[in-house]
Amino acid sequence: MTRSSAPVRRDRTHYLYVAVIVAVIAGVVVGLVAPSVGEALKPVGTAFVNLIKMMISPVIFCTIVLGIGSIRQAAKVGRVGGLALGYFLAMSTVALVIGLVVGNIVQPGLGMQLGGLDAYEAPEGESTSEFLMGIIPTTLFSPLVGDSVLSTLFVALLVGFAVQALGRSGEPILRGVKHVERLVFRVLAMIMWVAPVGAFGAIAAVVGETGWSAIVALFQVMLGFYVTCLLFVFVVLGLMLRFAAGINIFSLLRYLGREFLLIVSTSSSESALPRLIAKMEHVGISRPVVGITVPTGYSFNLDGTAIYLTMASLFIADAMGRPLAIGEQISLLLFMIIASKGAAGVTGAGLATLAGGLASHRPDLVDGVGIIVGIDRFMSEARAVTNFAGNAVATVLIGHWVGEFDREKAARVLSGANPFDEATMLDDAPDEPATPEPEKAATSA
Repeated sequence: MTRSSAPVRRDRTHYLYVAVIVAVIAGVVVGLVAPSVGEALKPVGTAFVNLIKMMISPVIFCTIVLGIGSIRQAAKVGRVGGLALGYFLAMSTVALVIGLVVGNIVQPGLGMQLGGLDAYEAPEGESTSEFLMGIIPTTLFSPLVGDSVLSTLFVALLVGFAVQALGRSGEPILRGVKHVERLVFRVLAMIMWVAPVGAFGAIAAVVGETGWSAIVALFQVMLGFYVTCLLFVFVVLGLMLRFAAGINIFSLLRYLGREFLLIVSTSSSESALPRLIAKMEHVGISRPVVGITVPTGYSFNLDGTAIYLTMASLFIADAMGRPLAIGEQISLLLFMIIASKGAAGVTGAGLATLAGGLASHRPDLVDGVGIIVGIDRFMSEARAVTNFAGNAVATVLIGHWVGEFDREKAARVLSGANPFDEATMLDDAPDEPATPEPEKAATSA
């Protein structure tokens, strides 16, 4: 009786995100008024992003091991992975085509006539073989202290299948990993309380380094890129989500509002990766689907990057007065479909892939990549937000297609009836068995 009448603990974390908004505004002011001070604050923003990155490998490892280890059908994991990769390839291609179409319509670089540019030294990217070999870690446990998402995914899959093969004797291992997961998410919740400080330092540094000049000079290409990303998210992804899974895109994005704010303030989609995993599970998608789709999507489902690559290529060609012919655009599109998949494993990411594509098709345009560098940080925010939205939608769709999406729970969560626990970032179920009850009953029978 006493427990039922006890007041519900208030969620005080909304004050935290109000503080983040205030910090972003303060960072802009400091960057404009005192640029040198803003630049000096760069390590503050970098430190916060590094704190979040520190948690990514443990979160992915625990999520995947618990997800795979607690199911008996190994084929289900392969089915989810294959469907995810096929979907990622298709959507990245759509994003590249949209970027190409909008770029030809808007022609943002037309009339700039930028002639002699200083030589741009493109960052060197990895070959396909180097990228694939880099997935294999030095030791079984090194991904837990490294920063390669794919290496962590690879080892977690191996451990998950190994625990699955152990059967009942693997249940103590799953319980131990579950306790570790609770600890990891508790630490993550603590780190989030310094988000305002990190956002202030990151924004102040960007504005202090760039000022208004780059924004004004290249406002047109930025605006065109932002509008294209919005069209892709709300029209393409929104229609797919509505007709395939019956979910409203606005409801899903509102549910992920705090994550979008975190991405914009830090210019890093990785800062929201652990929270996306937790929230996708909370919205009603099974742990194995979330554990495979989200980490893989962060490396292969780069919709925002795909739009950026084609629009930036057209912008550079027009700005230098050497536009790309239709045939060159199509061949560049085909190259980008493959090259964009490895963007997450390249030093300089989008810039390196952009430079590589131009070097292979129009070497005379490579120096023009230097035009983009000045505003790349601002465009990276739109890329990160679009990539994040694409991965959230992909997780819902794949969960629906493989029958691992609880629609009733999603309706309660998205309506606000079942709010996300910001304190633990986990659905609190300490007494939940590691193996589903029906399967236990079948085993004992």
